[in-house]
Parts: sequence; structure tokens; C-alpha cells
Amino acid sequence: MSSCNGNCSSCGSDCTDRKSESLLAELNPRSTVKKVIAVVSGKGGVGKSTVTSMLAVAMAREGKRVGVLDADITGPSAPTAFGVNECQGADDEGLYPALTRSGIQVMSINLLLDNPADPVVWRGPVIAGAVKQFWTDVIWEDVDYLFVDMPPGTGDVPLTVFQSLPVNGIIIVTSPQDLVSMIVSKAVKMAEMMHIPVLGFVENYSYLRCPDCGKKIQVFGESHLEEIAQKHGLPILARLPIDPKVAEAYDNGQMETVNTDALAEAIKAVKAAE
Repeated sequence: MSSCNGNCSSCGSDCTDRKSESLLAELNPRSTVKKVIAVVSGKGGVGKSTVTSMLAVAMAREGKRVGVLDADITGPSAPTAFGVNECQGADDEGLYPALTRSGIQVMSINLLLDNPADPVVWRGPVIAGAVKQFWTDVIWEDVDYLFVDMPPGTGDVPLTVFQSLPVNGIIIVTSPQDLVSMIVSKAVKMAEMMHIPVLGFVENYSYLRCPDCGKKIQVFGESHLEEIAQKHGLPILARLPIDPKVAEAYDNGQMETVNTDALAEAIKAVKAAE
């Protein structure tokens, strides 16, 4: 409008000059985060948290400063994966995340509970608010890549993360099960609705290698990820096997010892994200 004074709150919703209000939350003034990568899955039980921790370890091995924001408030597991149980502390300026042996910064609700086994019985908006505070109140020190371990599905927390954090890209974790194809499409479509680029797929539990003959056994049946990837025009970044050693490392807080070579293409995609 010719009489526009720049104050959008004073005009109607049909005003052609009206600016869309940004929902991005302000990062803690003492924090520095260069890139945010969300790791998502359409359903639970596909090893999303395992893949998140492996991505963080792989990027740290590249000499980058890495953080893990555990956004799965009701099912937090990042502290277990890295063997940490408390934050570095807090002051008037914010909360300092836990620090792993190799220097990965980790923030999770389980680091704030008196008893990590206690359930978090909160409604959706409160859970989403807690995730947002992990961005605004935590002091992320010179982080090159912040990996956000998302809860499964397309509910309050994913919506909050996509709207409140400057997400540079999404990696979708899947498994070979038939049901996954429909659920994966939901995750892709949500990302498209939020205008956030999907970097590609990581298929977990893709196969089991026979310890005697080395043959690949497709425990969950034939994968249909190729069809899904072609349908959406997205790359398959990795196919990870069922590996008892990785599960053992996760349970014992030793994820920084696992081999992450299979995620080489995923790391390339993360580096290329804008």
C-alpha cells in the first residue's frame, strides 16, 4: 500500500505488502551454530537415534565441531549412546551441554532429570517448548554441525523444529519393511510443506551379513527404497546392516568407537547442504 508504515500488525491479512512473520527462535547469544541437520523417521524403531549418533561421530572425525540436540523428549537416548550423564553446568547466560570423550556436545532431557528412568509425562506443546529451549537456552560453543535427533512422525516436535530452527537439511532414516514406503512419503511431504530440503535416505537394518559365508541376508524382506527414492527424486545415501557390535556400542556408551565408513555419502550430502 502507498500509505504503508511498515507495521504489519496494523493492517489486514489481505494486504499485498504484508510480510510473513518469521517463527525462527533466537539462538542463545553465546552460541554459534553454522548448520542444522535434522534426522527424522516416519515411524519408531528404525534406528534413527543410532544413525544420528553415527553421523555426529563421522563428522567429528572429519575435524568438525559437532553437537547433538536430542529432540525426542519422551524417548531420549543420546546420553546413553555417548556415555554422558550430566551437563557441564549452567550460569546466568545459559546451560552448557554435556561433552563426550571426543568433544561432541550433547543436550537431552535425560541430562536434566534426577532419575533418567523417570518418564516425561508432558503434553505436546510443553514437549515442543522444551525442544525450542534446547536451542534458545543452551550454549552451543562454535558448533559446525548440529544434528537434531527427532521423534518419529509429523507431530508437534517436528513442526516446532522445522519452524523454530534454521534447518539446512533433513536425512530420513528408513527400514526395508513394506509399511515404511507410505510412512516415508509422509515425512518427505512434510519437509516439502515446510520448504526444507531432504538430503536423502539412510536405510537401516538393510541386511544381515552371515558370519560364516559372508552372504547378505535380507531379514526384513526385499527393500523397496529404490522405488521411493526414484518417486521423490532423492538419493539413497547409505544402506546400513544389522550389526550387533553397533547395538552393543550404543548400549555401552561407546558410539565413538564404531566404524562409520558406510555413511561417507551421507556426510558428503550434509557438507553440501546450504
